[in-house]
Amino acid sequence: MTTATQVITPVKDRIAAVAQELRDLAPATDAAGKLPDEVVELLRSTGVTRMALARELGGYESGLDEFCEAVMDIAALNPSAGWVAGVVGVHPWELSQVNPKLQQEIWGEDPDVWTASPYMPSGRATRVEGGFRFSGRWSFSSGTDACDWVTIGGIIVDEDGKPEPGPNWYHFVLPRNDYEIVEGSWNVVGLKGTGSKDLIVEDVFVPDYRVINNEDLDAGRLTEQYAPDKPIYNLVFGTVFSYAIASATIGICDGALNEFVEFTRDKVGGFGGRAAANPFQQAAYAEGVAEIEASKLQVLDGARRMMAIVDSGRKLTRSERLYFRTIQVRSSRRALNAIEKLYTYAGGSAIRLEQPIQRYWRDAHAAANHMCNIAESIYTNYSLDVYGLEHDQKLFY
Repeated sequence: MTTATQVITPVKDRIAAVAQELRDLAPATDAAGKLPDEVVELLRSTGVTRMALARELGGYESGLDEFCEAVMDIAALNPSAGWVAGVVGVHPWELSQVNPKLQQEIWGEDPDVWTASPYMPSGRATRVEGGFRFSGRWSFSSGTDACDWVTIGGIIVDEDGKPEPGPNWYHFVLPRNDYEIVEGSWNVVGLKGTGSKDLIVEDVFVPDYRVINNEDLDAGRLTEQYAPDKPIYNLVFGTVFSYAIASATIGICDGALNEFVEFTRDKVGGFGGRAAANPFQQAAYAEGVAEIEASKLQVLDGARRMMAIVDSGRKLTRSERLYFRTIQVRSSRRALNAIEKLYTYAGGSAIRLEQPIQRYWRDAHAAANHMCNIAESIYTNYSLDVYGLEHDQKLFY
């Protein structure tokens, strides 16, 4: 099995090599409303979007903790680039455990091909010979302009539009010419540079081998069929995806710390005193450093412990999945709370659009609003599980 140092070291080195370029391009990324071509190529050059891809497809098949650490590093430099690295970088994890015919269509000629999402089951599919007729509209397709494929969610319905009974959530994998990117659909206050636009699919045919049953993915049946000797794929999609989202969120908050120092280092307050000499500001900064470092360590430790479980040859239990999601959402909220406190000491001029710190503040809040970072439902269901109480809600974990 590939060791952590064999994979993460070259990726981290490559990120460090392009760090200044990524940081310098952050304002242009925000202004463009999508990742500029230069940023896309920089991300590809780091190898971050190959980390979850199977080795036989040209990927690194790295551990979840390694991937999370790389996403944090990028998000601290360029929040939108880090977000896309996390989201787009997760998709190879799922698609490394599907029909080899589909894998070859996507990565047979180029392991740096990107696939977009979203997974929300907004689409409607009807069964036909050899596959499905599929239509729908989806929001939040991060990095979609740079992607050649998309994996999008839907349910199967009969000719009258009635959903089929039983578990009914499928992922449909489509090439770029089968869907439309809706320009002008990404008008937001934060994470502008992710270009998370709407998608439209109008009555396209999707062959059976490009359709993934989410129940099979969640239960590990796809891993058993297509990747039985690869422990990384014995993790659970909901947990893997959530840790990627948390890593981007925490990385953004980490970058905000650096911007706070740069912004306040030589700043003079309205009454003539140096901002850096303000003891309340000093305390808020030091607290923020400790809180965000704790968030990083907790997510990375959770990822390592999950990897240790699957490396031992078993899958995570339902209780373990809820536990690891609980520490993940708490880490995201802790990091955001630290930045929120810090921003209150940045002063009135921090709201000016030319100041990078306000962009980090906006991006951090946008990231924290993702469903994977919403804490209360995870907390409640974790506690219900501990007490052995019944609950009906099926969460993303």
